Amino acid sequence: MSSSKNAFITIVGRANVGKSSLLNKLIGEKIAAVSNKPQTTRTKITGVLTQGETQYVFMDTPGMHKPKNKLSDHMVKTISDAVSDGEIIMLVADCTKKISENETNLIKSFKASRMKTILVLNKIDLLDDKSKLISKINEYTELYDFDEVIPISVHENDGIDTLMESVTKYAAPGPHFFPDDAITDQPEKVIMAEIIREKALCNLSEEVPHGIAVTIETLKERDNRNGEGVLDISAVIYCERDSHKGIVIGKGGAMLKKIGSDSRAELESFFQIKVNLQCWVKVKEGWRNREGIIRNFGLSDK
Repeated sequence: MSSSKNAFITIVGRANVGKSSLLNKLIGEKIAAVSNKPQTTRTKITGVLTQGETQYVFMDTPGMHKPKNKLSDHMVKTISDAVSDGEIIMLVADCTKKISENETNLIKSFKASRMKTILVLNKIDLLDDKSKLISKINEYTELYDFDEVIPISVHENDGIDTLMESVTKYAAPGPHFFPDDAITDQPEKVIMAEIIREKALCNLSEEVPHGIAVTIETLKERDNRNGEGVLDISAVIYCERDSHKGIVIGKGGAMLKKIGSDSRAELESFFQIKVNLQCWVKVKEGWRNREGIIRNFGLSDK
């Protein structure tokens, strides 16, 4: 008789430490948007990996930051909710950076919980002097007695196996809550919207990306003349100002075309089907401070 196990792991840390890249690496599929812009992740994203009898459920959370608007408030609440929902906490930190106030506050919140905590020090490939790693480990372990400390490089795929071995130790007997072939609980439309938003983030200048949201308006599957399946996707990119709309569209529509073609390539690769993508740009003034719109975009913790 099989003795199934499960492990629920909450991934936390400040912005841009590589949490979403780590989630994608652990799952073996890209399910979370990744860019070099802070706060790319806005909601909790669940990744599922089943290996033999053990099912791992990873919850990626937004980067810890000081809230600046209502959307930010929801993002920070998502982090605290996820910390209380998980059984194992994985604090991902950038070993090349100083410990921030946000990280210190996060670590304080662990003290109230009695969960297993793993400190994951990412970006070790960027350290020219490995002795700096020892002092960085000491800085963190002075703040908290972590159950494990694991240095990794997501970029170089270094230390990932060690991390999985560590998590496996804490798996508990229990059922698999997702089908064994599932990789996420995200609906298809959410994955599609996130892929398009990621391509917008990667292509646009600094000021615009935070104020962007993407929704999938229509989604239809059909056969083309050759009998091949085609996904017709109509997406709307929302921004906060008219001036931003012009930037998203670009000169002669060039920027929107680039976002569209980058998105289409990744959508086809992910869903393994030809994609016909149409993107539109609309303005919703100051939407990040409008509770109703935040909820409509599925970005509310309510």
